[in-house]
Amino acid sequence: MKQSRHKIKEIQEGSIAQELELEAGDELISINGQPVEDVFDYHYLVNDEYIELLVKKQSGEEWELEVEKDYDEDLGIVFENSLMDEYRSCRNKCVFCFIDQMPPGMRETLYFKDDDSRLSFLQGNYVTLTNMSDHDIERIIHYHLAPINISFQTTNPQLRCKMLHNRFAGDIFPKVQRLFEAGIEMNGQIVLCKGLNDKEELKRSIKDLSKYLPHLRSVSVVPVGLSKFRDGLYPLEPFEKQDAEEVIDLIESWQKKLYEAYGLHFIHASDEWYLLAGRELPEEERYDGYLQLENGVGMLRLLETEVEEALEQRVGDERKLELSFATGRLAYGFIRKYMDWIQEKYPNVKVHGYQIVNDFFGEKITVSGLLTGQDVIAQLKNKELGEYLLLPCNLLRSGENVFLDDRTVEEVEKELKIPVKIVEEDGASLVSAVLEKDAGRAHRRRQMYEQTDCSDCRET
Repeated sequence: MKQSRHKIKEIQEGSIAQELELEAGDELISINGQPVEDVFDYHYLVNDEYIELLVKKQSGEEWELEVEKDYDEDLGIVFENSLMDEYRSCRNKCVFCFIDQMPPGMRETLYFKDDDSRLSFLQGNYVTLTNMSDHDIERIIHYHLAPINISFQTTNPQLRCKMLHNRFAGDIFPKVQRLFEAGIEMNGQIVLCKGLNDKEELKRSIKDLSKYLPHLRSVSVVPVGLSKFRDGLYPLEPFEKQDAEEVIDLIESWQKKLYEAYGLHFIHASDEWYLLAGRELPEEERYDGYLQLENGVGMLRLLETEVEEALEQRVGDERKLELSFATGRLAYGFIRKYMDWIQEKYPNVKVHGYQIVNDFFGEKITVSGLLTGQDVIAQLKNKELGEYLLLPCNLLRSGENVFLDDRTVEEVEKELKIPVKIVEEDGASLVSAVLEKDAGRAHRRRQMYEQTDCSDCRET
């Protein structure tokens, strides 16, 4: 095991670490004589009433410190690397990898492909399990890290090797079996590629994966995202309306069987399939508590429910407002419908809606999360925008006000000469952003798009 260095970035005010006179730049060597591999070791070892720390000061001097505290009391140390280890990069060369479909010249972190099971637990990322050792599996079981989100793609070992372009990619199922036998909760994902893992292969995968119920609680099926930057990559075709209908029919037939046996629908089609097929979204009960929201499964159904509930709690009035919203082509029709509901209750509120075509990545990319600031600016120039513009939070980099192309919200405001509101994912935030002038002015987003697993081509 490679020994990571755990340098302290910050000491929290009034903490145990401050009482111990620890400082930024000091390095944690061990706890109770045991080396610390990562953040999970750290939290496991410090959860005790008595611990011994070995710390290396910036001067090179080593301090042995005895600490008596409450069992779950934190030390108040912030490390330079929050994972306390290097991120593990992906060893695969997936035929559908969206990161390989990005143009050059974007910020460096957008090209990093992670395949780290720890980020699966911490952030909900999906991992392929191809770079996990027995030691990694043992630690997941030992710390009972759950849920673990797995990108399966297919249960056909030879096909999985082909799709991930990794000759070891078909060997993951003994690892899945170990997690299953240990009772580790899992969720799965299948990025569907036309002519590869669809039709009979999809049927096989659903059948095989259902054997891991109930610990594998859900599997989402999402269509591959295809940008215009695919020169030299594996030839993939977009799905059409009939394809989407076949995918939904197959999934819904399995949902009925599995719900009768396990009380879970288990296999889920992402929202995009229903929009492509022109079908109504499933009722709320069929999403099993929305286990796959981050994969675009049930996001529109949940949003609709939340908008309805938020409007039921409000009494309409005669307030006068004029504003606008912009989103990707995929969700535009739904957001337009919700705006119409708001206008029915508030007749003097006028909302202009605009669907942004993804010129940057190509028109086949219809999700809002992959829109760029430059496309927003170019397509909204000289449009009727009203008093302010609403944009969904998934356009922005995590915790910041930066779009995928490094344009900022402030730049959009300057170019369009209008204040921008960033709207959180829930329906109540959407209604508030429309009706309340101060709501949504914080420029940030919650969901991560960077350090993403190469198999994670979800369309959210």
